[in-house]
Amino acid sequence: MKRYDVKPKKNLGQHFLNDPMIASRIADTVDACPDLPILEVGPGTGALTQHLLNKHRELHVIELDRESIAFLKEAFPMLRKTLIEGDFLHIDLKSLFNGKPFVLTGNYPYNISSQIFFKMLDHKDIIPCCTGMIQKEVAERLCSPPGNKNYGILSVFIRAWYHTEYLFTVDETVFTPPPRVKSAVVRFTRNEVTDLGCDEQLFKRIVKTTFNQRRKMMRGSIKPLLSQLDNQFHQANPLSTPPDHSLLLATEIFTKRPEQLDVADFILLTNTIKKHYDNGI
Repeated sequence: MKRYDVKPKKNLGQHFLNDPMIASRIADTVDACPDLPILEVGPGTGALTQHLLNKHRELHVIELDRESIAFLKEAFPMLRKTLIEGDFLHIDLKSLFNGKPFVLTGNYPYNISSQIFFKMLDHKDIIPCCTGMIQKEVAERLCSPPGNKNYGILSVFIRAWYHTEYLFTVDETVFTPPPRVKSAVVRFTRNEVTDLGCDEQLFKRIVKTTFNQRRKMMRGSIKPLLSQLDNQFHQANPLSTPPDHSLLLATEIFTKRPEQLDVADFILLTNTIKKHYDNGI
């Protein structure tokens, strides 16, 4: 089977990289975590795979497209035992590499890139390093600092646990078919944080709720969550009245918009709201 026999599938968000120099540069991004095994997502026709093999590290690849799978088995027979046929979003990552940490990389399908990084966060204890190529707009959002219009939900979540790097931009002309946007290569490496020092589920709810109304000041965007917490408080304490929010919402942090808050601010806010309810939820 020839490489050109494998047709990119629009429904899978496939854009095959055809520049070996770019592929080599992406492969080199995994060197930030030397010696760890590597999992490549969406190898397609192996443009990146062949350079990862040169790293002489244990390499698993996961591919959903049947044509790509057939090509990879023929072109890279050494991967037949480590080629996983399936959907990355549904695979049990803890079953790979005997549960040991690994590097995640790939030329990620544009249509599921955010979902890939949410899954990375769910497995942050075994993914100390994640690199790869995504849509430039998404890369800018994920690596954006507070105070930037690109800063959002995933920006906060990833910065809580990883150091983020926007490495370089990739022109659309090096793909088949060319995407309508530019791409970028990023790298996330685990920071020293092992515990956020707050209720992580509440932290996530606060970040998601406030960014869903990012144009509002925090005192307005937080209200849907406070209503939910009031209901939870009432269910747990049917004879008590939920706390009054007027003093809480009068504090300075609620005069800001969510994009102005860094991770530490969201952690402080989480602990403040938790204390506001006095552990009644």
